[in-house]
Amino acid sequence: MKAYGQSLSKVTERASELKQVYKKDLSFGDLVIIRTLNSTYKIRVLANGLYAVSGGWFDAQGASPTITRIAGCSWGGSVIKIDVLAACGLCLEFGNRVVTSPIKEVVVLRFTESN
Repeated sequence: MKAYGQSLSKVTERASELKQVYKKDLSFGDLVIIRTLNSTYKIRVLANGLYAVSGGWFDAQGASPTITRIAGCSWGGSVIKIDVLAACGLCLEFGNRVVTSPIKEVVVLRFTESN
């Protein structure tokens, strides 16, 4: 799904159709596994808006796990959904400005005391 050349109202309308994982719905310790077009990322929810991220670009740089913020998701341009951790069809943007290829699948594993 490309946003380029579409009106803002069209982009907004299509955004509501995406499978999305909202940051506010995640708790400390939850694990989010994201498969993009090119990579797989494992994201552990920490405190204060921080996440432990491994996989994909971070593995390629020898930097896994990295503690970072997540800016949100976008279509690869300047329109970003800052309340969303992951949305199928969008690109994940990390706090260090790394942008993934489009997200294909998202799995959330909830943390429990027995984990």
